[in-house]
Amino acid sequence: MTPTSPSPLAAPTESSCATPARSLRIDAHQHFWQYTPAEFDWIDDAMARIRRDFLPADLAPLLRSTGVDATIAVQARQSLQETDWLLAHADANDSICGVVGWLPLASPDFPRLLEHYAAHPALCGLRHVLQAEPLSFFADASFHRGLQQMQHCASARRPLVYDLLIVEHQMEQAIQLVDRHPNQIFVLDHLAKPRIASGQLEPWASHLRALARRPHLVCKLSGMVTEADYHRWSIDDLRPYVEIALEAFGPSRLLFGSDWPVCTVAADYAQWFQAVQQMIAACSQSEQAAILGGNAARIYQVPAR
Repeated sequence: MTPTSPSPLAAPTESSCATPARSLRIDAHQHFWQYTPAEFDWIDDAMARIRRDFLPADLAPLLRSTGVDATIAVQARQSLQETDWLLAHADANDSICGVVGWLPLASPDFPRLLEHYAAHPALCGLRHVLQAEPLSFFADASFHRGLQQMQHCASARRPLVYDLLIVEHQMEQAIQLVDRHPNQIFVLDHLAKPRIASGQLEPWASHLRALARRPHLVCKLSGMVTEADYHRWSIDDLRPYVEIALEAFGPSRLLFGSDWPVCTVAADYAQWFQAVQQMIAACSQSEQAAILGGNAARIYQVPAR
């Protein structure tokens, strides 16, 4: 991106939201995997229905039925093999417009690996599963060095986004992390997993508003039904969290994501898509189009289709 190019975090204009490129529907967060008990030991008995393979052919009819045009495939395992596998699927499937992969940010080999992988046209971001790390990891010097190196990668086809996967009790550390890298674009996954099942809003809401004051961070409306009661959730349970996110980030900095297939332990793909549509119905048509795809196209800088 040249110095005169608009920032991908700049709010789109009303006219840009109305163009065909901005009316694309993009699912900014879904997964593929080949299930093994050892690699997916986080899938407990309550989530037993997703103990199987999930591949592009399984997702394709769901995209067609909801009118979703493309997806961002996000890593589920912390391995180079999975990053290679996801990029190969992106090469073979036009519906995958980007990949958020995994690379060992804290490793001495990271600069070499980054230059190699960033040259792939589908790679648009990286993610490390911070929710599984101790709070001390947020201050790890090697991890921060890797984030800094992402911003200066010569072979990157576009600025690489960092997907921030955290849980509520890590939000204060996440604020400090984001502040240390003002030139890195961050995407907060799953609203930082608020405690929806118990209806608890604080301190999550205060921390989310603080994160939203960092202009280089945006947020995904994703992963909510699995933080609610799997079997008895309702729109009314979710709506307060979405309203706070809309207030904090505004429609230009929110992205729809399904978290498929994880979401299917509580809702099928169409149910979640319709729930999001219902919860953003008070937004203008252009704002809804931005949340449902335009913002993802802009933030991840996916090729126009």
